[in-house]
Amino acid sequence: MRNKRMAKCLESYDKTASYDVSTALENVLKTATAKFDESVELHVRLGVDGRNADQQVRGVVVLPNGTGKSVRVLVIARGDKADEATKAGADFVGGEEIVAKINGGWLDFDVCITTPDMMGIVGRIARILGPKGLMPNPKSGTVTMDVTKAIKDVKAGKVEYRLDKTNNVHVIIGKKSFGKEKLLENFNTIMEALVKAKPAAAKGQYIKSVTLASSMGPGVKVTYNI
Repeated sequence: MRNKRMAKCLESYDKTASYDVSTALENVLKTATAKFDESVELHVRLGVDGRNADQQVRGVVVLPNGTGKSVRVLVIARGDKADEATKAGADFVGGEEIVAKINGGWLDFDVCITTPDMMGIVGRIARILGPKGLMPNPKSGTVTMDVTKAIKDVKAGKVEYRLDKTNNVHVIIGKKSFGKEKLLENFNTIMEALVKAKPAAAKGQYIKSVTLASSMGPGVKVTYNI
């Protein structure tokens, strides 16, 4: 049963209609009526079959206006690279002792970055980090010797997009407080990246559906053609 707030949101637009992205964002902002600065989420259904390795969709992109979220960065490194990570603004830096801490249940970070030489150690906690989407990966730029760039990119608003088990991609594109224009820039950046990431093996319609929503608001369908 819907609460009164949600019912009022649904009355403010036609939930069966599909809108151009500008109008869709206006409807999303109009229905973001919670008492906090709601995130704005993008949900894209793709015409691929993620069960096939050659139809996976995954990548990273730096949003021009960031995400509006404060990101806690952990760097697992040793020696000079650990010192570099501290100077670059990592929130947590460590080596084997951090791995042991994670094994003990500590997960108070949002992104984990490591250097290639530490992957053997990080592999010990893959079963913990993997299911939570925290496992470092070269494809996402989180296994690298350039830890300074990796930290700065994450802090600047780098987001990772990847296919889930139902062939959907879910990405936060900002906060309600950003306003329509900044959210539109972030939306276009993500969508352009998704289009470029189309697997060669994908056949037929690639972008099946696009929906925008605030954290506590209803979904608004977007008309998107490529």
